[in-house]
Amino acid sequence: MAVIAHLRIPADSFELGRILELEASGTVELENMVPLGEKAVPFFSVSDEVRESFEQNVENHPSVERIIEVTRHDAERLYSLEWNVRRDVFLQGIVDLRGQLLSATGTVKTWEFEIRFPTHETLSEFQEYCSNAHIQLEVGRIYNPVRPGTGIWYGVTQPQRETLMRAVQGGYYSIPRQMSTQDLADVLDISDQAVTERLRRAIETLTTNTLIAMEEELDEEFE
Repeated sequence: MAVIAHLRIPADSFELGRILELEASGTVELENMVPLGEKAVPFFSVSDEVRESFEQNVENHPSVERIIEVTRHDAERLYSLEWNVRRDVFLQGIVDLRGQLLSATGTVKTWEFEIRFPTHETLSEFQEYCSNAHIQLEVGRIYNPVRPGTGIWYGVTQPQRETLMRAVQGGYYSIPRQMSTQDLADVLDISDQAVTERLRRAIETLTTNTLIAMEEELDEEFE
């Protein structure tokens, strides 16, 4: 069964982290990484406050073939980068072990990754791989698979999460019930109908992307 892991490594311990080096502040969000022959073209967004120095650092890096500004929106810009992923031991390990990069965020000192591996054993292989490559890997939360693209929150949106958590913490689901949907609505400053809709959607999404998804995967394994 597949597993999703949250990993953290120093920014200077892998090639792409050194390429996308930041100065005193700012973050880099890796939006996607598209395979292209022996290359893997990453798409990433950068805030305008660090854009100028960031572009200069990337363009001057010897591993970079080309950096392209794809789009800009508000205070962020989306770039694509042409380089050879085989120069990056960390990312090449993910590719070789059939890992799927779900998200990645870089700061001045560290990068955090959310990666889906085919099995727990594959994740263990990757940890051993990083250890042999002298990559300081910190493993955070590990959780079982959900439907692709749902991420760490299983597809539940931030407003839905807040409403559901406040409902549980406030005793909405307790016996006897300790708060009503109107009480929740007053706390969240929304309508009673909006509270009911958020709870319904949150529970439906959470159940679909956890219990039902895992049951489907188990059924597929034994077919």
